[in-house]
Amino acid sequence: MTVVTLGVHIVDVLARPVESIPQGQDTHLLEEIRITAAGAAAGTAVDLAKLGVPVASAGAVGEDELGDFLLMIMRRHGVDVRGIVRRAGEQTAASILPIRPDGGRPSFHVPGANLTYSPADLDQDLLTGARVVHLGGMDVTWGLHDPAFFELLRAARQGGTIVTMDLLSNMPDLMPGARAFLPHVDYFLPNEEQALMITGASGVEEAAARLLAEGPSGVLVTLGGEGSLVATATGTVRIPAREVPVVDTTGCGDAYCAGFIAGLVEGRDVTACARLGTAVAARVAGGLGSDAGLDGLSVERLEREDGEALHATEGI
Repeated sequence: MTVVTLGVHIVDVLARPVESIPQGQDTHLLEEIRITAAGAAAGTAVDLAKLGVPVASAGAVGEDELGDFLLMIMRRHGVDVRGIVRRAGEQTAASILPIRPDGGRPSFHVPGANLTYSPADLDQDLLTGARVVHLGGMDVTWGLHDPAFFELLRAARQGGTIVTMDLLSNMPDLMPGARAFLPHVDYFLPNEEQALMITGASGVEEAAARLLAEGPSGVLVTLGGEGSLVATATGTVRIPAREVPVVDTTGCGDAYCAGFIAGLVEGRDVTACARLGTAVAARVAGGLGSDAGLDGLSVERLEREDGEALHATEGI
């Protein structure tokens, strides 16, 4: 398999637009409700599959109806789910997301079976045989905070596998555990709040420099509407966000990771990969759910659109 996404699998139930929670037994009529496969591993896997990248996913879900749905929808989109284990007596992780008119997304969340995943559940051949392994949500998959898993990542990288990592939460208590993975990854893709929490830096450039010093070849800090900061040993560059009408910001970080990884698979340089990530995230922000707007896309089409957008920005 070209890419393996490993970590958090969540079922998202999304509704928009939600301006307030009804009082008592009142009902508010909405425009749209969706149920999607989401989370830093599952959401990224679905986005990659929609971009035409062969992808398998690994993690844990419950032996419940939500788990049935999650596996069904991932398979439907073309994700290989052989690495996902089922947990008797555990709920599949799920979130309820009332999306505000401005695209903001407060959430109600049950972490569920994600907390139970460990190296013993992992098909090591799946990991070491991948061109890219994406670690999605290592801050909350505590069972993988294990020297044996770090050794497996080391062996995979020695064999030529590229390892990328994204986080799930913005909880300060979970950042130290995520930091332990930095010597074992090639590209780290936190959001701005996570980067500042992990490092204690006063600004994003300083945070990226500190994160680079801990092992990755590149650090890509997503900045929401301000785009992203790409930091490597050769310097830093800012990639502006696309100006699009924002419907829902759910999954934009996962979409950025998917576009970046798709670029790596295609052999693009880091900046070009970041531009692809920006393009995918912009698509997702324009619809409801973590895979919105990606049907029928390809890396080539996204690159063409990105080139047209760049020319327009430069006045060419």
